[in-house]
Amino acid sequence: MAKILIIDDERAIRNTLKDILELEGYSVSVAENGKQGVEMAEKESFDLIYSDIKMPEMDGLEVLDKLNGLCPIVMISGHGTIETAVEAIKKGAFDFIEKPLDLNRLLVTTRNALAHKDLSKTIGEKTEEIKNLRKKVEKQHRMIGESPAILRVREIIDKVAPTEARVLITGENGTGKEVVARLLHAQSNRAQAPLVEVNCAAIPSELIESELFGHMKGSFTGAVKDRAGKFEQADGGTLFLDEIGDMSLDAQTKVLRALQESEITRVGSDKSVKVNVRVIAATNKDLKHEIERGTFREDLYHRLNVIPIHVPKLEDRREDIPLLVEYFAELICAEQGWKTKAFDAAAIRALQQRSWPGNIRELRNVVERLIILSGDQITENDVQLFA
Repeated sequence: MAKILIIDDERAIRNTLKDILELEGYSVSVAENGKQGVEMAEKESFDLIYSDIKMPEMDGLEVLDKLNGLCPIVMISGHGTIETAVEAIKKGAFDFIEKPLDLNRLLVTTRNALAHKDLSKTIGEKTEEIKNLRKKVEKQHRMIGESPAILRVREIIDKVAPTEARVLITGENGTGKEVVARLLHAQSNRAQAPLVEVNCAAIPSELIESELFGHMKGSFTGAVKDRAGKFEQADGGTLFLDEIGDMSLDAQTKVLRALQESEITRVGSDKSVKVNVRVIAATNKDLKHEIERGTFREDLYHRLNVIPIHVPKLEDRREDIPLLVEYFAELICAEQGWKTKAFDAAAIRALQQRSWPGNIRELRNVVERLIILSGDQITENDVQLFA
């Protein structure tokens, strides 16, 4: 049941409003002046407040100043003017109605104000949910480590991120190339715009062009409607082309044109579309070798490789393994709702001595396995048994 507070120095008005709103099923409290109304609203939660404007000691606009933001506040007055109404709305009032009160207007305003409160609450909850999700995503995409190799990568990111320069990220599978791309976007002037990812290795060669540039209805079998491609989706933001070394030569040609002219053409269309994207590319391949083999365009390589960032493999930064293990243990236990498990010094040394062909991705999997299969503290024996 919605709770409504009526603040008015006229007893007849208070009682009339109370009777009408209680007949509609609302719970109604009354205050005979602004000071009393403010005290009641600060002690008790209300869903809607009606406040008279002309009152002794504290008028309605002062009440509005003190209570604005707690819930919707509707101002009522027998001396209404356009100036007063405008001032009340500017100060944050939900609405302004004049005496004598029209019954239908009163009930409609009440329903609208309560609906607005529910919507604001839902939006607030969703906003908080989005913030929490964003924090969770950001936490999962942090660059952990203090080794000289990783500090050099961080230094380049800090310098390059605020620019519009294209970046080519290289490194073995599992080293964290996606993390670098996300950090570049998050620290850029495009951070509020989309970061759109494309895994070029996961898309069949016959579909990569449609995926990148979009298509028109009927342009090929299965094209049942017009569709924007990744370049258009990333307009104003960042396009991350992961595993670009696996892109077909035909698609490479079209990407090169898009970079040169800042425009794309959908499959099946003859109309060009202007796009404003920053392209970040990544690959685990030696693109110079691919150029020699004839599988990668040299001109595209030079377009992409304005700023090269090489992400070191885990075996070249073993000193970061203790920090990475601690980070993954905290993250994984939080996801499971468990108390964080600790790794003893011998277990850490054993992990540092291992070979890591899968790099950080493999280390995370091993940490998760150890947390699930071991006791409260992970020992060297656990590493030997389960890693």
